[in-house]
Amino acid sequence: MSRTLIRNAKILTVDGERGTAPFDGDLLVENGIIAAIGQNLVAAPDASVIEARDRLVMPGLVNSHTHSSETFFRGRYEGMPLEIWLLYAYPLLMNDPIGKRLLYLRSLLLAMESLRNGVTTICDDFFDPPAHDLDRLKTVFDAYDDVGIRANVSSAAMNIHTLDALPFAREVMPTELQAMLDFGPPTTAKTYLDYCRSAFASLHGRSGRVNFMIAPSAPQRCTPDLMLGCMDLAMERGVPFHTHVLETKTQAVTGHELHGKSLIAYMHGLGLLKRNTTIAHSVWVSDDDMRLMGEAGVSIAHNAVSNQKLGAGIAPIRRLLDAGVNIGLGTDGVCSNDTARIFDVMRVAGLVHSVSGPDYRKWVSADEILKMATIGGARTAMLEHVTGSLEVGKAADLIILDTRSYPFMPFNDAARQLVYAENGSSIETVMVAGRIVMQHGRLTTVNEGAIFAELSELLPAWLAEHTELERRNAVFEPVMAEIHRRCALANIGLDRYQGDLPRFEGANG
Repeated sequence: MSRTLIRNAKILTVDGERGTAPFDGDLLVENGIIAAIGQNLVAAPDASVIEARDRLVMPGLVNSHTHSSETFFRGRYEGMPLEIWLLYAYPLLMNDPIGKRLLYLRSLLLAMESLRNGVTTICDDFFDPPAHDLDRLKTVFDAYDDVGIRANVSSAAMNIHTLDALPFAREVMPTELQAMLDFGPPTTAKTYLDYCRSAFASLHGRSGRVNFMIAPSAPQRCTPDLMLGCMDLAMERGVPFHTHVLETKTQAVTGHELHGKSLIAYMHGLGLLKRNTTIAHSVWVSDDDMRLMGEAGVSIAHNAVSNQKLGAGIAPIRRLLDAGVNIGLGTDGVCSNDTARIFDVMRVAGLVHSVSGPDYRKWVSADEILKMATIGGARTAMLEHVTGSLEVGKAADLIILDTRSYPFMPFNDAARQLVYAENGSSIETVMVAGRIVMQHGRLTTVNEGAIFAELSELLPAWLAEHTELERRNAVFEPVMAEIHRRCALANIGLDRYQGDLPRFEGANG
């Protein structure tokens, strides 16, 4: 039996009893599980001891929504709304899939950066066209298994043509450009669900840390039979139904153009709002939408940084909380955020909702943000029984921070300083399932220098190919710009969303 005693620490559990108030004590880990929390704990003689005086021990952070497929595009784009940005990060015209070694390294790099910055669980909805391939999915699982992170993994599914998932697209796009987008028969619901069942049979639950989740891309991009089949399987296997809804105003217009109602109302009509449902973004939601989401026990992943970089808007977090919606925090992909640091998202989320209006009693607090980054995030992953708080019987997914550091000097309030002052620089130790994966500023499971050297050798040629791909896809940019312009001007009843226009375009926390 492996044992580790963390002694004389400030412990911040984020559990139902103590919440975000730290207390002095010890924490005992046995076989990857938290065995005891208290004062003056005694461990067996063979236990490893971590002396944690002047240290803060807290749950590992949860990244509720990311895309490892964007990892090599860090710093590549700016000044683009989502619909234009997608042309380059997720091109309509594609090259061959990325090679398996780079696929592995891409996933590994995201996990390495995450662990270094205190993220012990990620929910990775990676994009791997043109088809879902079990061997390539295994490559991503291998990377996360090797580095030691906890992960929910899927490859996004869609089976509605891009031009039929965007308002005005068929009208705006010239026929000669439309002809370039003949991709052949779409994926059927049966094909994707067979792939999912194979993933559950061969990969799900690997090492007790890496799981498969089900990820239909978005309700406007998937047929009803695909989404309903995905939900049935997600409920059967107890995993998230992870999707994107109402990130941009274009998507808000899409619901009304295609279905005469919001995309949330459309999902509700199909029976797709459940405890298993995790929605990335949830920016352009109405009060009626939020009521339906809260009643169903839906979760959202709040991507505060990405939504601003892509000009999508600011999710109405206070009203979502008031409606009973569970909230986690996500970075989204590195390409629309440029880091995998949840500490960055915490700070932005803590700040941006304070400009929602003069009623400061409704501003989102640091305590609430910290819960979103931990137990709220675990709930979005349907892993709240495993991780997200420090409780006896849960996995020992935790981070240890040195409080003799700039962010904590002096130590006044743990939650506020974690949200507003910390950026990951104080992290000394990261543990996942009781295994130390980072210590004294070094990852213990991989050779970072060797990985960086290999990436430096392999990436220039691949990025040169992607540059040519960007050039080919640029022909569609005027079309996407016109769709974005028309949707920005569309009157879909803004009062049903955020009240008045200034509040909508500013912040609506």
